Amino acid sequence: MRVVVQRVSRASVTVADEVVGQIGTGLLVLLGVAEGDTQQDVNWMARKVIGLRVFPDDEGKMNLDVGEVGGAILAVSQFTLLGDCLKGRRPSFVKAAPPDEARSLYGSFVAELRGQGMSVQEGRFQQHMDVELVNDGPVTLLIDSRRGT
Repeated sequence: MRVVVQRVSRASVTVADEVVGQIGTGLLVLLGVAEGDTQQDVNWMARKVIGLRVFPDDEGKMNLDVGEVGGAILAVSQFTLLGDCLKGRRPSFVKAAPPDEARSLYGSFVAELRGQGMSVQEGRFQQHMDVELVNDGPVTLLIDSRRGT
């Protein structure tokens, strides 16, 4: 499981001219599910995302997590995070989980975030989405459950 996490002052996702999810201060989480990912990856990733201390404290140091600042999470499924661009010019997506498996684990990820008390908005799985954001910092992190980073 791979995510790109961006600290945002606001973010939204639109499908067919309808805003389907939006947040103010918080984290935009783009999530790619890899073939072979399990509930263990989901649990690890949800804990990691929630616990990231990427928001400034009173001294301006990144010491606070999203919950401590009263922030929310906008979760967007993005299989292209598993794209392999090493050969040729067209990315290969063979490492991405099949859609039904990915949908289930994406849903479990969102449920785990909510179960930990987070306010979560979502994009729409397998839909063309327009994602808008104001990256605060900018702060952008790449996390992979298989690499533990």
